Amino acid sequence: MDIKEIKDLIKFLDKTDIKEFEYENSEESIYISKVGEAQQVIAQPQYAAAPAPAAPAPVATSVQADAPAASTPAVNGNEVVSPIVGTFYASPSPDASAYVKEGDVVKKGQTLCIVEAMKIMNEIEAEYDCKITKIVGQNGVPVEFGETIFVVEPM
Repeated sequence: MDIKEIKDLIKFLDKTDIKEFEYENSEESIYISKVGEAQQVIAQPQYAAAPAPAAPAPVATSVQADAPAASTPAVNGNEVVSPIVGTFYASPSPDASAYVKEGDVVKKGQTLCIVEAMKIMNEIEAEYDCKITKIVGQNGVPVEFGETIFVVEPM
């Protein structure tokens, strides 16, 4: 990818709501982020094909009932947030049943959903034993980094 293509990509991303963009192949990788004051562009050659990195573990944060929420009502419990930008899938395939349902009790390491990013299916697993109190993510709908996809109650 030459500098002109990178500049064109930045101009295109400026016209969209996309906050982060990452592209990687066997020869190069590029990461562009609109987070912060200036855009960050990193492009470097890669000399060996590396295996796809595993998605980082989802982050659980506490939610208080009296905390104001801009777009969703306040809930009690811990949030499981998307560790990456991608598409939320509740099941391993369109005709399969969902990994979890509201009210299910899950064990640490059990798969909760998949977030697809760049044709890579990233399984999102429970960080601890918990009960699913709310499924916020919608099947086939894009999610942002840090967006709440589940509300859980630790067991």
